[in-house]
Amino acid sequence: MDDAATKKAYIIAIVVQIILAGMSVISKAAFDAGLSTFIFVFYRQAAGSILMLPLALILQRKNARSMPFGWLLKLFLCALVGNTLSLSLYNVSLKFTSATVSAAAGNSMPVFTFCLALLLRMEVVKPRSASGIAKLSGVALCLAGVFVIAFYYGPALSPVNHHRAFTANASASAGSANNSSSNSRWIEGTFLMVLANVAWSLSIVWQAALLEEVPNRMLVATALCVFSAVQSFVVAVATERDLSRWRLHLDASLLSVVYAGFVVTGVTYYLQAWCVVIKGPVFFAVWTPLCFVLTIFSSSFFLGEIVRLGSVVGGILLVGGLYSVLWGKNKESKVAASSSEVNMTADCTLDVDDEEHKKPNKYGLEEATSSALAGEQV
Repeated sequence: MDDAATKKAYIIAIVVQIILAGMSVISKAAFDAGLSTFIFVFYRQAAGSILMLPLALILQRKNARSMPFGWLLKLFLCALVGNTLSLSLYNVSLKFTSATVSAAAGNSMPVFTFCLALLLRMEVVKPRSASGIAKLSGVALCLAGVFVIAFYYGPALSPVNHHRAFTANASASAGSANNSSSNSRWIEGTFLMVLANVAWSLSIVWQAALLEEVPNRMLVATALCVFSAVQSFVVAVATERDLSRWRLHLDASLLSVVYAGFVVTGVTYYLQAWCVVIKGPVFFAVWTPLCFVLTIFSSSFFLGEIVRLGSVVGGILLVGGLYSVLWGKNKESKVAASSSEVNMTADCTLDVDDEEHKKPNKYGLEEATSSALAGEQV
C-alpha cells in the first residue's frame, strides 16, 4: 500500500509540473496574440470560481455559514495581495519576458516565503549551523539568479522547432534583447516577476495564519478565488474600456482561459493537495525545477522562442537556491525529530527510575537533550 501511494505521489508531482509548464507556454502565446493580461486574470479567476464554488457549497455548507466576518475581511485582503496583485504582476512580467523566465522564477517562491517568514519571526536562522548556512546560501543563490536573468542575456540558443504551433508575435518577445527599449522591458519584466513572487509568498505566510483561525483549506481556496475574481473584474474594467478586447476567440486566448481556470486552478489544486498529504510539502517542492526544464523545451518547440543563455544560467542558480533552502529545512526537521525522540526517552527514563538521574549520568542526558533542542531553533 505504501509503495502504491509512493508511486502515485511521483506520478502526481510530475503531472502537476507538466500542467504548470503548459500554463506558462499557453498564456505566453495568448498574450503575444493580443489578450489583455488584466482581462485574462479576471477570466481565469472567474472560471476557477465557477468550478470551486459549487463544490465548496456542497461539501462545506455547514462550515461556510459559520465563517466570521472579520476572517472573511482578512481573506479579501489576502486575495488582493496574493491572487489579484500577484497574478497581474506575473502576467505583465510574462508578457515582457518569456515563458522560460516565468518558470525559472517559480523556483524562487519557497526562498521568498522563507525570507518573509524570517522577517516576521516565524523562522529562526543560526548562521553557524549547517542548516542555517544552507538557508542563507539559498537566498544568495536566488538573488544571484534574478540579477543574472535581468542583466545577462548571453548567446541565443536555437529553437527546437522553427514551425511553431502558435504563430502570433512570438518572435517579438523571443528577441527581446535586440534593442535598448526591449532591454529595459526585459529588466522591468524580470523584477515585476520578483514582486509577483514576493506578493504570492506573503499571501502564503498570511494564509498559514488564517488557517489557524479556521482550518479549512477548501473554504480558504474557494474564498480567495471568488474574492480575486471580483477584484480582478474591477481592475480589468478600469484598465480595458474597449469591449472588443473582452471577446475570446477560438484561438490561444480561449484555450489559455479554459486551461488556467479549470485545469490549473481546479485540477492542479486537488492534485497538489493530494501529493502533499501523501509525501509532504518538501517532496512536492523538490519537483519544481522539472517545470523549468519542461518550459524551456515547450516554449522553444511550440512558440519558437529563442531561449538565451542568461535565462538558463539564472534558472540554474534559482534551482540551486531552492534546493539549498529545502535541504536546510529538511536538516532542521530531522534535528527537531531527533530532539523529540531524546525528550521522550528522557521522560520515560525519569519515570522508570528517577533516583538514577540524581547521579552524575544526569549531566550526559541533559547535555544531549540541550544539543538537540539547540538545533530545533535554527
